[in-house]
Amino acid sequence: MKAPILEKRGLIPGSLLQRYQRFLADVRLEDGTVITAHCTNTGTMKTCWEPGDRVLLEPAANPDRKLKYTWLACERGAGNWIGVDTGMPNRVVAEAARRDVLPGLSGLQAVRTEVKYGAERSRIDVLALDAEGRQVFIEVKNATLKEGDWVLFPDAVTERGIKHLRELQVMLREGHRAAIAFFVHRADVSCFDAARRVDPAYAAELDRAVAAGVAILPLAVRLVTTPEPDGHWRLGWELPGLLPWRPER
Repeated sequence: MKAPILEKRGLIPGSLLQRYQRFLADVRLEDGTVITAHCTNTGTMKTCWEPGDRVLLEPAANPDRKLKYTWLACERGAGNWIGVDTGMPNRVVAEAARRDVLPGLSGLQAVRTEVKYGAERSRIDVLALDAEGRQVFIEVKNATLKEGDWVLFPDAVTERGIKHLRELQVMLREGHRAAIAFFVHRADVSCFDAARRVDPAYAAELDRAVAAGVAILPLAVRLVTTPEPDGHWRLGWELPGLLPWRPER
């Protein structure tokens, strides 16, 4: 089996009690202690968790940080892990591009992240060059909303997401390449689409972006968990391929 693209070690297991005020989650550790962990995901997180789910927490590197743990993943059913850390998709996609193992985009080089671009000086998540020296602009979105066998994006109305799609289309008109990577941060789904009922405007703009030539990459993500002898856990991220996008429903 291939090594994960990125991996976290020394994680702490626990049982989720509640998530509240967007940034906070109460977790009961295995010794019975109840702690409050930081939640990086500011979205609705609908279909991602229920009270009692097992979670994995990363201890803070800074001993002076107020919240000593960050919530990374949640188990919804035996072995079905969902990533809830919104910082990981950008890191995994960038590292996959550097290793030339990013599904749907091969031969990338000179990979950079968080680069300012365009008239509005936005920041593109990943910027690279292809084999012909053209710039490739890659926007990364964390997709977790589940509906049957489908994963959908977004889970709430996103004007910012529409802005990103329009900026990618501008890059195309300027002669560059553009792609949007939907990081499907769960493995219990088999196909992807825009959340057309949640945000019809975003879905329409995504369709326009595709017609203009923006590449759509619904990245299948596998979270690999391993208990370690000291009671801690290891968590790795793999990208086995692409999910079908908007097949016949």
